[in-house]
Amino acid sequence: MTAGTADPATGSAGGDIRVILNAGSGKRSKRAQVEELTALFDRYPGRFSLRVVHGGRMIARETARALEAGVPTIVAAGGDGTICGIAARLAGTGARLGVLPLGTFNYFARSLDLPEDLEAAVRVLAEGHERAIPVGEVNGRVFLNNASLGAYAAILFRRERVYRRWGRSRIAAYWSVLTTLVRFRSSLDVAITVDGATRAFRTPLVFVAKNAFQLELFELEGADRVRSGDFAVFVAPDCSRLDLLGTAVRLAFRSLQPSRDFELICGRDVRVEMRRRRRLVARDGERERMTGPFRFAMRPEALRVIVPAGPG
Repeated sequence: MTAGTADPATGSAGGDIRVILNAGSGKRSKRAQVEELTALFDRYPGRFSLRVVHGGRMIARETARALEAGVPTIVAAGGDGTICGIAARLAGTGARLGVLPLGTFNYFARSLDLPEDLEAAVRVLAEGHERAIPVGEVNGRVFLNNASLGAYAAILFRRERVYRRWGRSRIAAYWSVLTTLVRFRSSLDVAITVDGATRAFRTPLVFVAKNAFQLELFELEGADRVRSGDFAVFVAPDCSRLDLLGTAVRLAFRSLQPSRDFELICGRDVRVEMRRRRRLVARDGERERMTGPFRFAMRPEALRVIVPAGPG
């Protein structure tokens, strides 16, 4: 099977839950994942159907096919990038998003208390209820956790090369951060406008966070503002590569200091401008070249997600 193609359907052809499995996610082989998922789906006869995809374009294509077929629940089986790609297609449609977290960090799933154990996650899909949540957008492109300009896009490029050589793991991800920042040289001259107030910065990184759980995990400020509907915009200071590397290490050890390591600006309407308008933008672990100015906006209750039943 070549990249950009989908495997034949597995499971019921007419089930109410369509699972789209990204074969590139997770540490296990595709065959092992399919065998385990098929066995779990068989516990709910007639409910599930499975598509295995190879490549980002097929994720979008299979999601469109499921929407055209009127499937009420479409499941992203993969990491945060896969989930974001499917969520972008479902936002505003009324179709429900389900999640089988198979990625390295699974920030989105963990933020909704979705289990990382596959058996428990499949049970949530079959027995959970839906919750409407907001999504973030940058120039109309959806993100669920964060979007950024600058160093992080370079880190993602390096990370994919490391993954291809050594496999997907958190250690490989952290290694890609360190090796990228040791060589990183470019800073951006930006004008950032948040809720009408504009400030100028020279910075290697502008990081716009939407996931409060991710901020709390790294003991960063701004989680309460994110829960109230704002973005948390982190701007790194212009510094040497060694200082930038030190910032990354302090982030890993949850010891960042706002006055020294970043400036935080919170608000709902965010605009980032710079001289060179064509830039790489990182969204939930994926990279895409976009044209500025870069406008960040929140779409309240745009996405319906299947979450565990019960209080909370």
